[in-house]
Order: sequence, then structure tokens, then C-alpha cells
Amino acid sequence: MADSPEVAHVVDLSLRIGEMLLSSGAGAADVTATMHSVAFHMGLRNPIVDVTFTSMSMSYQSDEDVPLVMIRQVKERDIDYEDLSRVDQLVRDILADRVSLAEARTVVARLSSSGHHRNRWLVTAALGLMAGGVALMLGGNPQVCGIAFLAAASIDRLQKYMATFRLPMFYLQVAGGALATSFAVAAAAADIDVDPSKVVTANIILLLSGIGFMGGLQDALTGFYVTAGARMTEAFLSTAGIIAGVSGGLTLGTVLGVSVGQFEPGASDLATVAVTGLGAAICAAAFAFASYSPKRVLVPIGLVAWFAIVIATYIEQAGFGRTWAVASAAFFIGLVAYGVSGRVRVPPLVIVVSTMVPLLPGLSIYRGLSLLSEGEHVGQGLLAVMTAASVAIALASGVILGEYVAQPVRREARKMEKRLAGPRLVGPLRARAKR
Repeated sequence: MADSPEVAHVVDLSLRIGEMLLSSGAGAADVTATMHSVAFHMGLRNPIVDVTFTSMSMSYQSDEDVPLVMIRQVKERDIDYEDLSRVDQLVRDILADRVSLAEARTVVARLSSSGHHRNRWLVTAALGLMAGGVALMLGGNPQVCGIAFLAAASIDRLQKYMATFRLPMFYLQVAGGALATSFAVAAAAADIDVDPSKVVTANIILLLSGIGFMGGLQDALTGFYVTAGARMTEAFLSTAGIIAGVSGGLTLGTVLGVSVGQFEPGASDLATVAVTGLGAAICAAAFAFASYSPKRVLVPIGLVAWFAIVIATYIEQAGFGRTWAVASAAFFIGLVAYGVSGRVRVPPLVIVVSTMVPLLPGLSIYRGLSLLSEGEHVGQGLLAVMTAASVAIALASGVILGEYVAQPVRREARKMEKRLAGPRLVGPLRARAKR
């Protein structure tokens, strides 16, 4: 490719695609590989791509022209699986020569400037349904599920309102954690026949669902340490906001003489396991809907989440502990995500993250915070918080291991590439140069 304007257009297209993928939740390894695939297919050999948490750059120099360097900043980061799926499909169309360079640039510009067809109030309702599913998964009665629904919907509207003032995520998480605990304290004070701790736990999982634990660990395991450090720092601050908000709410309840109590779950029969699986399926499907996933993926996501929570429940009951149980379920998710995503035509990332949400360690965090707030069981509280951290790591590492196993199996079945380049959650597995 000798035409300098066309080179600039290819570099700009690759950067815009990478920006949309990174801002929608993709990992740095996937973004880098996708940008390389698009540039290589368009005729650029050996471009230099650098991706960090807030910016990305791409440079190219031919034998005759001066070096060309372009940089784009990632100003907004939100889980948006509609844009992610559309950009992923655009990349596949580019590599299959179904769209030209000019058409691809037009499509990217339209995607980046257009909103969503899904009404925002439907997203709020889906987040409420997600919290209700978590409450059902924890064994809550209809009253608990209803209060969890109302609390989650209120948290979403409050955070959306606070976001208009451009407040950092930390303060939004503090407000969300405090509001969730306030609903639980009010329910306990009103002497309603509910377990308030289940309301708190359900909404902690709601607040945790948008935190990029897995993305940070994936970046670390694939060699993007700067991006991994930034993602994990953001996740740590967001989690600290939840801790501050929930701790404040629990302390306020103690001052007012209202205790939300401790929660000890357990599933001892098939009926309970079935209900737990149903709650997990509702939670995962609702999260996917709230993240603007295509409607065709909701049922498959619910089924995978059901199987995953059943696997985790039985392994934990067998005496292997919560961490190994969650790791096994996460491995299952990573193993089947590629096959399921191919059937429903979405990136595997959509399946992976949505089905992991019911496994997030909301219960361990609640236990740790409630014990620490009492001041008499600090050791047990710290142990519960460490358990939550180990569960989060088990989730990420289990899923990534499943991807490492599933990718070569898929590669051999379809004969798409000659060697494993790392876990790919977005983008093509191989690029061909345009002829």
C-alpha cells in the first residue's frame, strides 16, 4: 500500500475499531490483535500498536514515506455489548471482503455516534430483575425479591443522576452501597418478614457486575501489565466504594438499634439447587439485557449460567470449598463460551461476563463487612474479605484457563490457525491480506 492518504485511513479505521472495543469492555490483548488483523488485511505490514487503559496509538512506516503516528483517547468505558457485537461483526465483514475501506469507516462513524434502540427504563427494570434473581438464588422469598428489585432500580436511577454531575465512579459506588443497605435496614425496622441481609447481598452483586476484575487479570496474563494495573486499580477503588457505602449503612443501622443479621446459605436438595439455578439464569440473562446484548443470546446465557451454578453448588457441597467450586464453574463457562457464541453470533466475551455475574462474591463481601462493622470479629471479617478476593481471582483464572483449552480445540476442529496466540474474547482468530 503506497498511497499515503489510504494508509492514514486504514490506521484511523483500526484505531476507531480498537477504541470502541476497549471502551465496551474488551481486553487489551483482543484489541491489539484485532487492530493488527484489520491493518494487515488492508495491506499494512508490521504496524506498531500500543494499547493502554486510557489511550491507544498506532504507527506505520513504509519504505518510501515518512512515519505515520496516530493516537486516540478512550474517554468513556462502559459495558456495551451491542456496540461490541456490531464492531466484531464489522471486523469479520472486513476480513471477508464484504465491505470496503470507505464503507467500514462510515459504519464505524455511525456506530460511535448513534445511541441505543433499547429504552433506558427497560435497562433499569432489567437491573432490578437481576437483583431479584440474585435474591432468589440465595433462597429469598417473594418479599425479599421484591425489595431487592426496588433497591436495585433505585440504585440505578441514583447513579445515573449522579453521573450527570461527572462524579467519579467511587462516589457512585458509595451511594449505591449505602442505598442498598438503607433498604435492608428499613425492611428490618419495619419488621417485614424478610431476611435483610439477602437484599444487601443481591445489590452488592449488582454493584460488582460492572467491575473489570476479569479484564484486568486477562490483561496481566497476556502481558499487558500497564493496562492490567489500571483496570485493577479502578476495580479496587470501585470495590472500596461499595465497602464504604455498605459499612456506613450497617453502622447507621447499628446506631439506630436495627440489625440486618448474618446470612448462612445452604442448598441441600435438588429442589433448592433447581431454584438456585433459576435465580442464576434470571440474573445472568437480566445482566446481559441491561448491557444491551442482542435478545437472541438471553436464553443461551441463562442456560449456561444455570449449569455453572449447579456445578459450583455440587462441588462446594462435596467439600472442595467455595474457591475451587467457583473456579470449576468458571472453567466450564470459558470452555463452552466459544461454541455458544458461534451459535448466537456474538463475541465470546458477551457469554463469559454475563454468565459469571451470579458467581461474583457478593455474599463473602457482605459477611466480611458486617463482621468488621461489629468490631468484635475482625479476624473473621478479614477472612471473609480474603475469601471474596480469592473467589474473584478463581473466577478470572478459571475462565481464562477454559478459553486456553477451548481455543485450540476449536482451532483444530475448524483448522483456522496454526498456533495459539492467547485467549481471544473479541475479534477474528486469523487475518488474511487483501489480494
